[in-house]
Amino acid sequence: MVLRKLPGVSASGMGLRLSQKFVFLLFLSGLVTLCFGALFFLPDTVRLKRIFLSKNENPAVTVGHDNELSKKVPGDPEHQRVALKGGEGANVKLKVSRKPSVTHGARTVERSVGSRAQEEWSPARAQEPAARDERVTSAAHNGERGSAYSYEAFKSCLLKPALGRNQGTPPDSETLQRREKVKEMMTFAWDNYKRYAWGNNELRPLTRNGHLGNMFGGLRGASIVDSLDTLYIMGLMEEYEEAKEWVQNNLDLNSNGEASLFEVNIRYVGGLLSAYYLTGAEVRFRLICLGEKLLPAFNTPTGIPRGVINLGSWSWGWASAGSSILAEFGTLHLEFLHLSQLSGSPLFTEKVMNIRKLLNKIEKPHGLYPNFLSPVSGNWVQHHVSIGGLGDSFYEYLIKSYLMSDKTDQEAQKMYYSAMEAIETNLVQKSPGGLTYVAEWRGGILDHKMGHLACFSGGMIGIGADDGPAGQRQHYLDLAAEITHTCHESYSRSATKLGPEAFRFDAGAEATATRLSDRYYILRPEVIESYMYMWRLTHDPKYREWGWEAVEALEKHCRVDAGFSGIRDVYASTVSHDNMQQSFFLSETLKYLYLLFSDDDLLPLEDWVFNTEAHPLPVIHKRCLQEHKLH
Repeated sequence: MVLRKLPGVSASGMGLRLSQKFVFLLFLSGLVTLCFGALFFLPDTVRLKRIFLSKNENPAVTVGHDNELSKKVPGDPEHQRVALKGGEGANVKLKVSRKPSVTHGARTVERSVGSRAQEEWSPARAQEPAARDERVTSAAHNGERGSAYSYEAFKSCLLKPALGRNQGTPPDSETLQRREKVKEMMTFAWDNYKRYAWGNNELRPLTRNGHLGNMFGGLRGASIVDSLDTLYIMGLMEEYEEAKEWVQNNLDLNSNGEASLFEVNIRYVGGLLSAYYLTGAEVRFRLICLGEKLLPAFNTPTGIPRGVINLGSWSWGWASAGSSILAEFGTLHLEFLHLSQLSGSPLFTEKVMNIRKLLNKIEKPHGLYPNFLSPVSGNWVQHHVSIGGLGDSFYEYLIKSYLMSDKTDQEAQKMYYSAMEAIETNLVQKSPGGLTYVAEWRGGILDHKMGHLACFSGGMIGIGADDGPAGQRQHYLDLAAEITHTCHESYSRSATKLGPEAFRFDAGAEATATRLSDRYYILRPEVIESYMYMWRLTHDPKYREWGWEAVEALEKHCRVDAGFSGIRDVYASTVSHDNMQQSFFLSETLKYLYLLFSDDDLLPLEDWVFNTEAHPLPVIHKRCLQEHKLH
């Protein structure tokens, strides 16, 4: 008998005192509540939840993550890019609340659309998700019949051939030799990924095995999708066909698990978009399906998306931190506009335009955009401003949205140059040694630190020089050159000639890392990205020389027997490798180096913009496309 095991309870049930009865009942009710509540937190209890919850009720789930938010930053030894580009992120506890305001479970997809997908890249696809947004699905169905978008019309509207007259081959032998070296590096990195990590997200070259990580939920093959356009641009057609075949047969978009909205968008959506536009490979349906899976993230009171989404669940499909991050929700515009182009549905565009509408409405301290915003209230959560981690690609996507619109998006133009004015007024500094850098702003107090991620800004400011206020073109080109020079100094002042994760300008230091935690280099592309843009804009030979210095340093310190690896301390004469060949090394670092040593007609900037993962997306020449529709 249970009662006999309780202290103070007599063998006779009639001997229970009132206080003892109360304690026993309290214990029993707590036990029942605990068991009943556990049903809602078990991983496979969706059916049980449907028994107890009505259609209009939404379960709330909370999970905690202690990862520092940072795109391309290792939050742990696994070197996982948890949320976005970031150097020194906020130590945020991620409270996940899955409360989609729209129930997708009651909606179904026409099977004819699913059968059409079998004719495309995915003959061995997993079962299609049963829940869709009807507006997108209908438009996608119409689009597959050719009424929404014409690939031939797109190609005819390009001002120049995407691959140039001769695949961008440079006329001088030295530059050609350097370009061939970069191509060999890509082949070496790809071959080792294929040999030791095929189908995984990234390669561990020291231990010769694969790495999945937790940024992509259950999605796999990040290095494959990220490499598609790089392989094609470099003319590595056998490797490109291998990658395409894997996407066709093995890329499962229905994988269950919580993934970063930001990372899935820039790598998978961006990578598939560029593969479609460059090659004509028919991936439109898969792209639209993947885009639809991201939409529940926007089901918040403000329409500002959460940062994490469950790709395998539609009823409880999204979750993220209490705050949304500027560089996450601000780095969707390019891809979502193209999703609307391909699907014929305005829904994707409406989602990102709503973000812009809210940002224009709320007050900005000194004209600056803080890094954290509440998706519930629509208010800033704290006043930390950075053009590096947590903020960077928001600004990048403003100017690139303007350029991608064929310079018709005047709202993006106004937002970008207003932001640049505030950044110059409050953040741009000059060191005692004459180096120009962009500091961070914490509630009115400057932190004289610049992250490697902020070094993309040289190129960004350069490509925006032509369309700013009257008479400011040369000023912006000079500022872009000065920032790029500072970032080069962060490389040249290290023992390895590779740059640290962050460098400071205080306590006598200039463009050097003063903290042990900032000394690592994980094959990042941002400095080389600025070299490429500045070469295209100025043709100053120093940018190609600086790029070649980076190639030599990568070969000497990061190349190992089975791939490329980041290093733990750029100032150490004997390097220690981190055992990770990052996906973005294939997508960004090597692609930008290849373009740096190519003619300008390879992916000309008049026709193409690069997303923040270096996937080329075409400028939308609206007038030309509309003329084709009329005919």
